[in-house]
Amino acid sequence: MRVSITLLWAAFLIKKVVGEHGMAHFSDKGKSKGKDYCIFFNSQWAHLPQDLNKASRLQIYDLTPSVLCSPSDVPEGGFPNRIPMVMRGNCTFYEKVRLAQINGAKGLLIVSKDRLTPPAGNKTQYEEIDIPVALLSYSDMLDISKTFGKGRVVAMYAPKEPVLDYNMVIIFLMAVGTVAIGGYWAGSKDSKKRYMKHKRDDSTEKQDEETVDVTPIMICVFVVMCCSMLVLLYLFYDHLAIWVIAIFCMASSVGLYSCLWPFVRRLPFCKCRIPENNLPYLHKRPQIRMLLLSAFCIAVSVTWVVFRNEDQWAWVLQDTLGIAFCLYMLKTIRLPTFKACTLLLAVLFIYDVFFVFITPFFTKSGESIMMEVAAGPADSSTHEKLPMVLKVPRLNSSPLALCDRPFSLLGFGDVLVPGLLVAYCHRFDILTQSSRIYFVACTIAYGIGLLITFVALAVMQMGQPALLYLVPCTLLTSLAVALWRRELVQFWTGSGFVPPIALAPINCTQTAAPPPPTEGPPTDPEPQSTETANQSEDPPPYPVQDTPATEKEENKSE
Repeated sequence: MRVSITLLWAAFLIKKVVGEHGMAHFSDKGKSKGKDYCIFFNSQWAHLPQDLNKASRLQIYDLTPSVLCSPSDVPEGGFPNRIPMVMRGNCTFYEKVRLAQINGAKGLLIVSKDRLTPPAGNKTQYEEIDIPVALLSYSDMLDISKTFGKGRVVAMYAPKEPVLDYNMVIIFLMAVGTVAIGGYWAGSKDSKKRYMKHKRDDSTEKQDEETVDVTPIMICVFVVMCCSMLVLLYLFYDHLAIWVIAIFCMASSVGLYSCLWPFVRRLPFCKCRIPENNLPYLHKRPQIRMLLLSAFCIAVSVTWVVFRNEDQWAWVLQDTLGIAFCLYMLKTIRLPTFKACTLLLAVLFIYDVFFVFITPFFTKSGESIMMEVAAGPADSSTHEKLPMVLKVPRLNSSPLALCDRPFSLLGFGDVLVPGLLVAYCHRFDILTQSSRIYFVACTIAYGIGLLITFVALAVMQMGQPALLYLVPCTLLTSLAVALWRRELVQFWTGSGFVPPIALAPINCTQTAAPPPPTEGPPTDPEPQSTETANQSEDPPPYPVQDTPATEKEENKSE
């Protein structure tokens, strides 16, 4: 309880330091058409109007060669009814804005070459100053100088941001749909691999991927690798981002092929194989449609790589490839027990909370390492964005769309980690014939946890570690269902997957009757047909219940 209160208090402090985003609408004097630029302000100096029509249009006084730290920097006549634009540095925000206010300014724009931080002060300074002060990026200042003439005017305002953007609905549907489909598919494929026999011909049915059982050691190694990779990305983002993009391109191509092949294999054409050859990867003579599908998946990934910075439509390709990658991973990676599920989710729960809520206290910028890496550093020279997220552009008009945050993001880990638990629940449902109650309950719990994440995002107005809400919802719900059905031991150890073989004691009082004597020479039994022999080798589609020895002997005596 004390830890939870500390985390909430830390989140509150981080929010207070961050400040608020607003807009600066620039235009030429006498013209209504203009352009909006992102600004960063502190409402404790002075509030900005929420509507552009209510904001005062004031002329800009370009003083960017100066930093406005001493009276000698003030031009003759001051800034009557104007807004000076000065460079950041050499003195505090309070000294700059005090000089501007004394000399008749109605506001102050401070141009920063570094990361935009809120212009802070103390309570006494806030009470003394009654004009708005905001920070503007250096690149935006250069664009303003090129776009508008010397008589440009500016109106600063802060439109009210919606509590939640409509794009959250799209992210919710994509995440819950991926978890539900991936969990259902993984459970079904696993049961087929256990109880159905592969065909012996070299047909496409043998191309199913093998699953990987996760062990506790693998979980520990995975978490250490995640922590190390996240820190390395934070320190060397520009050098490692392109490698992450290349790995995602290859992995998503495989995932897209895995998702589309079950549909393509049902098509009645292009079943012919390529001629015999000694080429690598082609000597097994794959079907033509397999090669065409592979080429299509690679083409989709390459198209995304080439146009990945096109914000208008490239996000659709990224989300499609991301969902395919998540489905492939859910089908391939298998948690064999609920114990393994609990260990993985608990460790990643701590990992997510630490890198979102705790790391801001150790970074110079005050931003969390997780959010910095997910959204991309503002000072990145390459301006690359990591593709390991589902992203949807904001559908409402918001200052965040101009402040290098035009998308809402949900990391792949927030889909994959709970999805592995959902897949385990579905396998347990199938193999214990429990009408998929575990699967449905865990999927609904995931959706509820995601909704709680969105509510926390709206209340705190900052990035949230989704696993903070998803892990308790899914784990506790699965545990509650197991307790209610009195299957906790089987659910915890996964013993439902391998039914125990009970050796019943031999009952000596009941003996089978001797077979009747046969007349004539013994005849050789008829050999089984190949089809019958093959059928006898196939395991049954469901676990075979053990039959007591007494019942077996009674059946024989009858």
